[in-house]
Amino acid sequence: MSDAIRSASKPILALRGVSKNYDIPRALLGTRGGTVHAVDDVTFEVAAGETLGLIGESGSGKTTLGRCIARLYEISGGALEFDGADISHAPERRLAWFRRRVQMIFQDPSASLNPQRRIGDVIAEPILFHKLRGPADLRARLEELMRLVGLPVEALEYYPHEFSGGQRQRIGIARALAVEPALIVADEPVSALDVSLQAQIINLFMDLRDSLQLTYVFIAHDLAVIRQISNRTAIMYLGSVVEIGNTDDVFERPAHPYTEALVSSIPVQETRAECRPRILLKGDMPSSLDPPKGCKFSTRCPIVQDRCRAERPLLRFLPGGRQVACHFPKA
Repeated sequence: MSDAIRSASKPILALRGVSKNYDIPRALLGTRGGTVHAVDDVTFEVAAGETLGLIGESGSGKTTLGRCIARLYEISGGALEFDGADISHAPERRLAWFRRRVQMIFQDPSASLNPQRRIGDVIAEPILFHKLRGPADLRARLEELMRLVGLPVEALEYYPHEFSGGQRQRIGIARALAVEPALIVADEPVSALDVSLQAQIINLFMDLRDSLQLTYVFIAHDLAVIRQISNRTAIMYLGSVVEIGNTDDVFERPAHPYTEALVSSIPVQETRAECRPRILLKGDMPSSLDPPKGCKFSTRCPIVQDRCRAERPLLRFLPGGRQVACHFPKA
């Protein structure tokens, strides 16, 4: 999706300063309690038909943010809008329409499939709950979903343990598609699969996006996966988005020092003349219980200056429409 098309499209999803905090009791930490800032002041929009990739280190908050978007977690601050409606703190009884329109696909399909129920029953349950099909045409819909995800219709009669990991993920995708959603939040859906199966599932996601006009928020820690599937990419660090923009721009011309370090870790062919030097970050990601003052990346940044330690940078636009949270961006 080009920037021109995206700018002309009405956003299907909008986050305005979204935060998610967890209060930790003092008893769990010995002498002091505290607040974990798992997601901290995140703002972005996703246009209909687009795929936004979320990437960052473990502990960056990307999974928590995905679950906030799907309203599996209650947000602590900010606003969450879907299809023009504010669903930030809507009670569950008023979210039936939202539950149908937004679905989540999890990293481990085994943990989200009832081992005591046949696949057909698992997939039929949301269809019947939302009254999308009657008993007369339910079977036809189930068979259609099996064909969409590349499984034989006979799979409907089997139990989850009788399938491989890749097949179980296809079942998870079929269940998400059963209610005809507009937005799918996919939380590391290929990270537990081997490389050959990853490619198959990624291609399936892309085919379904094009044929069913789906919108994705795609969470991954593998940069190659994000680059293949995403129109835009958001880089997360310690609960915040530090860079967001067109995927090719982010990967080819990273503006934030953290993004540059991530991109430098991508293996390249030795025959390429334009190989980037590998940037090795010192130290570990700070605790979200006690983030650094100023820029959160200041404790590991190779170009840190005094301003970075004192003043937190906010997301701002660069020429070309990309946004970066850095006092000294490289683009």
